[in-house]
Amino acid sequence: MSIISIILVLIIAFFAGLEGILDQFQLHQPIISCTLIGLVTGHLTAGIILGGTIQMMALGWANIGAAVAPDAALAGVAAAIIMVQSGNFDTKGITVAFSTAIPLSVAGLFLTMIVRTISVGLVHGADAEAQKGNFAGLELFHFIALFLQGIRIVIPALALILVPTQSVQDALNAMPAWLTDGMAIGGGMVVAVGYALVINMMASREVWPFFAIGFALAAVTNLTLIALGAIGVSLALIYINLSKMGGNGNGSGGNAGSKDPIGDILNEY
Repeated sequence: MSIISIILVLIIAFFAGLEGILDQFQLHQPIISCTLIGLVTGHLTAGIILGGTIQMMALGWANIGAAVAPDAALAGVAAAIIMVQSGNFDTKGITVAFSTAIPLSVAGLFLTMIVRTISVGLVHGADAEAQKGNFAGLELFHFIALFLQGIRIVIPALALILVPTQSVQDALNAMPAWLTDGMAIGGGMVVAVGYALVINMMASREVWPFFAIGFALAAVTNLTLIALGAIGVSLALIYINLSKMGGNGNGSGGNAGSKDPIGDILNEY
């Protein structure tokens, strides 16, 4: 990578680390970070494919109680850098880079633990400044904490960039076929599990027919993702309009006032 590309990648990594906490512009999501890194390094298509694949896996990542989810920001940024360093942007190269995202995301938890441990001391410092009424000092502690979140991704990203490209290529080429194939299969299973978790959270009696229609159209037709997206948006608009028009208790029975005409229809079955 050129010096300009390296600087831009590190900037993307920094903001991805910030967004892991701020969660305002979703820059930490792999579909965004990988796409941006692919753009600044001249490999936009490969970046989009890699980001979309990792994003499918990360759909099921969520912090639940004291259990911290794998680091999606580091997974996307590190996998994209490995792909660029490998110089292989075909299906095999993207698969290998995607497979490395899983262990890297788990390793990112260690960096998260370090930063959050340091943040405990920063919180006490901010409390002391608040008691003094020093708002400038209070803001400083907040900015320091945010800076550490960005550096949490920048440091491993820089370490991967500093690894010679030839060394990365030799290491990837030395991997046996059984290992790369196994990583690809395992990664695909994780993607399926992540998507299943999302469906489990979203699915209800009213939306299951739309899932069925989408999977059927994807399986039996040659429609592109754009066409499937257009069909999905159209179905959503139809559903919204039907919800506004019906279900206001005009009929009789126990379903009056449900305000869900499709739900009322399904209840009759």
